[in-house]
Amino acid sequence: MLLLDALGSAVLGLVLAGVAVRRLAHRLPAVSLVLATGIAGALFGAFVTHSALGPGGVLVDLIGAAVVSAASLSLLLRPAGRLGHGSAPAQPIG
Repeated sequence: MLLLDALGSAVLGLVLAGVAVRRLAHRLPAVSLVLATGIAGALFGAFVTHSALGPGGVLVDLIGAAVVSAASLSLLLRPAGRLGHGSAPAQPIG
């Protein structure tokens, strides 16, 4: 059962990463990094959820996997455009 839980979490992370690449490719780094991050985040999320809540909740483990995977993928996002037009030069004091 634990192997199926891990496999399901890895597939869920891969799907989430694939969706992120498809929709936000211009704001993400290399595809291989995004896919690896999605899978690793999902596996870590399932592990933490399973450790915290105990066995018996495959659906809960998958929800934890999805949350941590999405959070991990969000850390890879770059800003959509320039945040500002540059800062004003520093003014000398006195």
